[in-house]
Amino acid sequence: MRIYTRLVLAALPLGVTLLLPAAAGAWPWPGGDHGDPFTMSVDDVGCRSGKVAVRLHNQTRQLARFDLKADGVSVASGSIPARKSIERHIPVGKGSGAEIEAYSVGDHTPETLIDSSRVENDCPWGHRHGHLPYTGPPADLMGKLATAGGLVVMGGILWWYGSIWPRSTP
Repeated sequence: MRIYTRLVLAALPLGVTLLLPAAAGAWPWPGGDHGDPFTMSVDDVGCRSGKVAVRLHNQTRQLARFDLKADGVSVASGSIPARKSIERHIPVGKGSGAEIEAYSVGDHTPETLIDSSRVENDCPWGHRHGHLPYTGPPADLMGKLATAGGLVVMGGILWWYGSIWPRSTP
């Protein structure tokens, strides 16, 4: 087969998915639960602040009330305007993690878990972000020095052997 034919055959499933919306639902990429009043997305922990940004997006045309919990303790609550997004910053201790949970709160209904995510604060400590601590000379320098030392020793041995070899004993 020619390369062009192989490329067309490889791109065929993607083309079918893009052209047929019904086929797009069969693929395992994540999709939102359309019954939820809002969605939650969680960023990585900011190393300087020690906080994680949690974004909540209201999918409905009415006000949605929420409650954010970190490890079962309520850290933020409020409401999201219709079709709008809000962002809250949740603190996470250094060297630890937290289970962030978003609940939908109703007047006469119990809290409904919308989404949860586990975050870890594994930021480096003791030095500035982006700079590694000094751990000694680089390995390539040590290799060059060892090679140079070996060449000097080998040169000395060859010099010594060259000085005694041509001598003959009469």
